[in-house]
Amino acid sequence: MKTPKTYEEYCLDSPEETQEILENLKNFIQNLLPESELCINYGIPTFKMKGKNVIHFGGFRNHIGLYPGSEAIEIFAEKLKKYKTSKGTVQFPLQEELPFDLIQEIVEFRKEKF
Repeated sequence: MKTPKTYEEYCLDSPEETQEILENLKNFIQNLLPESELCINYGIPTFKMKGKNVIHFGGFRNHIGLYPGSEAIEIFAEKLKKYKTSKGTVQFPLQEELPFDLIQEIVEFRKEKF
């Protein structure tokens, strides 16, 4: 996969089974952050506000990655227990519905930082 320049390029280069999920997630976050800008940063879709990264996301063969940063992962650790996490990342398995209520909480938490 070459480094995409736009969200559209990223989505089209993603595995077919993740494209619709990515589009739904993008639209969901965009509705929560209408004043944000969608761009590609670190090779993945990123919502920015005031020139700073709010949240990243990406589609992979087996999961959707959400990258809200380490503070959000710590704050929401209890609610993220059933998902694979690392310092600043959570992985949502493709075979499960995205937890949009939880994603909304995380995005709103990140939005408060701006």
